[in-house]
Amino acid sequence: MILTKLAYKSLLNRRASVLLTLFTIAISVMLLLSIERIRVDAKSSFSNTISGTDLIVGARTGDIQLLLSSVFRIGHTNNGVSWQSYEYITHQRGVKWSIPISLGDSHKGQAVLGTTLDYFAHYQFAKKQHLTFNQGHAFTAINEVVLGSDVANSLNYKLGDQIVISHGMGNTSFHHHKDNPFKVIGILNATGTPVDKTLHIPLAAIDLIHGSSAHNEHDEHDEHDEHDEHDEHDEHDEHDEHEKHNDLTGHPKQITAFLMGFDSPLYTLQIRRNINQYKKEALLGIMPTVTLKELWQMLAIVEKVLLLFSGVVVLVSLLGMLTTLLANLNQRRRELAILRSVGARPWQLFTLISIESLFTTLLGCIVGSALYYLVMLLASSYLQSHAGISVNIAMLSYYELTLIGVIMAAGFIIGLIPATRAYFYSLSDGMSIKI
Repeated sequence: MILTKLAYKSLLNRRASVLLTLFTIAISVMLLLSIERIRVDAKSSFSNTISGTDLIVGARTGDIQLLLSSVFRIGHTNNGVSWQSYEYITHQRGVKWSIPISLGDSHKGQAVLGTTLDYFAHYQFAKKQHLTFNQGHAFTAINEVVLGSDVANSLNYKLGDQIVISHGMGNTSFHHHKDNPFKVIGILNATGTPVDKTLHIPLAAIDLIHGSSAHNEHDEHDEHDEHDEHDEHDEHDEHDEHEKHNDLTGHPKQITAFLMGFDSPLYTLQIRRNINQYKKEALLGIMPTVTLKELWQMLAIVEKVLLLFSGVVVLVSLLGMLTTLLANLNQRRRELAILRSVGARPWQLFTLISIESLFTTLLGCIVGSALYYLVMLLASSYLQSHAGISVNIAMLSYYELTLIGVIMAAGFIIGLIPATRAYFYSLSDGMSIKI
């Protein structure tokens, strides 16, 4: 107890250098815990880029290629899915919902996605979070567009603005559809997923801007139907609602891919097998959760780099503590000589220096943990909206506590170096007491 109290007094007497060492350790602990938590949550958020979707169906390519093109808007598929196949598959027993998507157009480098209103009703991200609107609402007419948050912010668009879609993905646009401008009717809240960098238009608009005759024929059919008489008022309302849905869906010949949700996992496996064996068309059905894990395994080098960076940060901070302790030790030889003159044994000086380094490391870990929670609270919303990382601010996990324990042990071991030097200083100064 006397040595512990003496170590505490000694630290207070050298508070300037001690605070500097403590702050260095605290920063390293904060960085280590933050990097570890972001690494774990980034992996989880990456896996939840698309959530609640049981199958993604597209032309037969590779699993990862289909995932990248349909979810991350990276690359493209050479073939699509015929509308007949889409309707046949989505009308199978057990299908709860489906979302057709059509890609291939862009606006100032941002992807344009043709889809239906089911997209806003069933598409989920992160931990089964639905898309929500920051402004406006989903499209209700064929010439309306819903923007992702990044598109609206980077291009400074607001509700009511007119935009022109271009043919071609990315910054390579072969043709601008100036004859068919779209009105911004809604802006989505940030999700941290590729949805933020996407413009959403009705599926029927894809046919319209590409000059499809199917839409024109459909319009003529609608005009003809307008002159028909309906016997019942309820039937008339139902027909109008159905026609309105068809106006936004159209009759596309082909779509890029479609997403599916099922009533039971058994239906997922059964229909996936049927899709992969579909004879009328070469199709591929993938389970996004499984494919995302495969993709993350390919990016495992990122995890290793983050872990290496964390280890280097801690090592540098501990070496900084060692440097400070050794520098202070040379200035404390007079203090150690005085302690020896009043009866302190060499082993007691060794213990004193060891306790001081242990105290410093312990306080650094405590302060670092507090800074970690503060940083996570301040950065959680930013990481969610800009990087798509949903940070789980909870009690330190067993692994994180183990990391702190390793730092404590490393700090104690490093503290043994100046403690050993203090022990031999006390002997070389001729202050040894003979009994």
